[in-house]
Amino acid sequence: MSPRTAARAALLSLGATVVGVLTFAGPASAHVTVNPREATQGGYAKVDFRVPNESDTESTVKVEIFLPENAPIGSVSTKPVPGWTVAVEKGAPAVPVTAHGAEITEVVKKITWTADENARITPGTFQEFPVSLGPLPETGQLVFKALQTYSDGEVVRWIDEPVAGGEEPESPAPVLTLTAAAAAEEAPAAEPVASAEPDSGPALGIAIAGLVAGLVGLVLGGLAFARSGSRPAAPVEGAKSA
Repeated sequence: MSPRTAARAALLSLGATVVGVLTFAGPASAHVTVNPREATQGGYAKVDFRVPNESDTESTVKVEIFLPENAPIGSVSTKPVPGWTVAVEKGAPAVPVTAHGAEITEVVKKITWTADENARITPGTFQEFPVSLGPLPETGQLVFKALQTYSDGEVVRWIDEPVAGGEEPESPAPVLTLTAAAAAEEAPAAEPVASAEPDSGPALGIAIAGLVAGLVGLVLGGLAFARSGSRPAAPVEGAKSA
């Protein structure tokens, strides 16, 4: 092999390697998620299943969400999405479940949305599917496995469950993390009761002023009485002089 041919072969091999590395290190594809990603145990939550379209040529025509069998939810309701038909499948819960003190004998197990011709999720876009859930079970998380069907018949299975301490799986299922309800806040301490005794400062001043005014009046009255007593008595008419 001539040096020129060997150099060309080496360059081709290097180019193929670079392409492979770039392909492998490309950005991770978007996947179906549930938003928000956290809720409170025992409460109700409104969540949106967000479905992006990953194909460059095909549209998403159907979305299927499977509710967890090991943590059934007593009440599940959907919100209409324009251009999409929703179907709800129910059945007996795999484990006992109660809501508001009553045992639930039938729960929602699967929700399917099917697009009309003009409502499909086209390349480069996404759609959200709102759902109300509750009461949420007392568990650490809810895993909702999802199937995404494209217009060419391809089905993408978002069903891989998370692994504690591990990397995100290749086709992760939507996960809703549940946190324990916050402890009831302690009642605020009672405010000290105001003293029933009146404030002695102003009251004492008023009392002293009143006492002084009374003494002044008494003195003036005594002086007036003394003056009136020192005047000569008026003579009585008709009396004879001595």
